[in-house]
Amino acid sequence: MKLRKLAVAASLAAIGLSAVLTTPAYAAEEQFFPVLAYRTGAYAPNGTPWANGFVDYLKLTNARGGVNGVKMIWEECETGYATDRGVECYERLKGKHGGATAVQPLSTGITFALTEKAPVDKIPVITAGYGRSESQNGAVFGWNFPLVGTYWMGADVLVQHIGKKEGGLDKLKGKKIALVYHDSPYGKEPIALLQERAKMHGFEVQLLPVAHPGVEQKATWLQVRQSKPDYVFLWGWGVMNSTSIKEAQATGYPRDKMYGVWWSGAEPDVKDVGDGAKGYNALAMQHGAEPNSKVVKEILEKLHAKGQGTGPKEEVGQVLYMRGLISSMLQVEAVRAAQGRFGKGKRITGEQMRWGLENLNLDQKALDGMGLAGVMRPVQTSCLDHMGSAWARVHTWDGKKWNFTSDWYQGDEKVLRPMVMLASAKYAEEKKIKPRTPEDCKK
Repeated sequence: MKLRKLAVAASLAAIGLSAVLTTPAYAAEEQFFPVLAYRTGAYAPNGTPWANGFVDYLKLTNARGGVNGVKMIWEECETGYATDRGVECYERLKGKHGGATAVQPLSTGITFALTEKAPVDKIPVITAGYGRSESQNGAVFGWNFPLVGTYWMGADVLVQHIGKKEGGLDKLKGKKIALVYHDSPYGKEPIALLQERAKMHGFEVQLLPVAHPGVEQKATWLQVRQSKPDYVFLWGWGVMNSTSIKEAQATGYPRDKMYGVWWSGAEPDVKDVGDGAKGYNALAMQHGAEPNSKVVKEILEKLHAKGQGTGPKEEVGQVLYMRGLISSMLQVEAVRAAQGRFGKGKRITGEQMRWGLENLNLDQKALDGMGLAGVMRPVQTSCLDHMGSAWARVHTWDGKKWNFTSDWYQGDEKVLRPMVMLASAKYAEEKKIKPRTPEDCKK
């Protein structure tokens, strides 16, 4: 098999990468994963480290011998974070190399577009920490997997956290939370949860949308200065995040009263602001920056020390690199789970992959064995629960690095589950979907 280029030459030239983004040739069985990435455009500073971590973990899996001998192969397609280009990439790659095993869009907009295609193509859509919050309900969304976190869960944890800081959720009564959000399906996702919590606790939600790509926010922060919210939640991506922090600094809004979602809390968001971002907080999607983790040391030893790493060595272990790595790990472990039922050492189909994703059981021992001790908590999915874990914590920028500054929080199922069930039931009715039953799940 000839070497496969994983990104177009223009993209490689733009980011200065070399031929390390090629897939090695293998004679054994192979498992194909499309990589929908964006290494160019306004969101490249955030999309690139995710893609590097994602691909490095596939390379590490192969260096470890594959999954029972089955090697991972992949091909990148540049989406530019645009929904139409993401759909084009999906259509171009879904049938290659024996068929895609699963797809990870890295975009809530692309996820919405692929949600109706997945059941027809029988290709799981993995959205680790993004996508449709109601797709946690596998009875309705049989092919969507918002593994380890949804935006409703993230917003719920943030409300819990500021409630704790205030001395109890009841102390939020009369407070004001401004949501500065990317005006897209992604940015709009937390609104329903915040409005629900506002009704419960008596606080006010101020909605402040920011147009793509987010470089012009002066009017937004003028509203923040005038309304003086007690807290600002930031639901941004790419250059929008650093722009928000700079505007907060310029208008005198305290950064320690700002809390970003996990896509607004990585090195590219704060490194150019430096001390001006000091005190800024964000959710950690379980992990944060993990430079001392065993898996990072293994990647540096087995890949980067041999010139086989995907991006710059200094990036390995940073927040978004780890996010991509974990996203990749979850799909690899779903392959392993599926092989346990359908045949070890065999290539699995998209339908078999769905079974693997619905039967993930990564306990602490398994995570430790992969070098992820202290990085994340156990994950256990089911046919009806496609998220598998509802934990997060907060980290804070000290001017030079991220530090964890909270204990673990778990999304409140008493709040989340009714919302998930109501929204997914509405979707099922609109799309004329018959929800799966526990009996259906046994088939």
